[in-house]
Amino acid sequence: MRPTVPTLLSFNGGYVDSIGYLSLQGLFTAHVTGNFVTIGAALVFGTSGVVAKLLALPVFCIVIIVTRLVSFNLPARWPILETILALKLPLLLVAAVLAIAMGPFATGDGAPAIIVGMTLVSAMAMQNAVHRIHLGAAPPTTLMTGTTTQIMIDIADMIRGVPEVARDAIRSRLRRMCVAVASFAAGAAAGALLFNAIGRWCFALPPIVALLTRITAKSSLAAPTGTSGPHSATT
Repeated sequence: MRPTVPTLLSFNGGYVDSIGYLSLQGLFTAHVTGNFVTIGAALVFGTSGVVAKLLALPVFCIVIIVTRLVSFNLPARWPILETILALKLPLLLVAAVLAIAMGPFATGDGAPAIIVGMTLVSAMAMQNAVHRIHLGAAPPTTLMTGTTTQIMIDIADMIRGVPEVARDAIRSRLRRMCVAVASFAAGAAAGALLFNAIGRWCFALPPIVALLTRITAKSSLAAPTGTSGPHSATT
């Protein structure tokens, strides 16, 4: 079965978060709110990476704002979804080149680790933005807490018993959410395994997956192209 855009995004989200955490002294590059916890741990235990963790949230927010504004001003002939996915690709490629050239990172406070970390944070911010704007019907691709909660609620409802019409809708939603969680978990596991096996060369995979995502989007999704800008979506 051919992977979908959300499935590939979820895999890359888990993978990038995993290798970022392992390589960059506990930096979450996709799930940036997790850095609030690791900042506290770094301050208490004296570990490195506080600066990168502090920078992650403002960088994440700024990139999302810029992505949203840029998407409103693209030429009409440029599909917005495909264009944003294409813009994310060079960020992951730059991060891979820099990580392979400058890693491994003994400290998270050095300029090389911060540069690589913020490049990955920027790429994941674009991924979050494109999901919220264009893939609102799909589960989140970088954060599984809410998805897992909804899966458990739906399972409880199925056990309790719901009307057949509602049951069909729940089954459909469960399939989408379970695929998202499985893809994210597979990405996180793959990131950990490859980091352990090949070290900094594990950074080479995310741009490859991003390229595959871009190709998949071009062939399977109809992106909006009007000059009025992208629509909003909530999950």
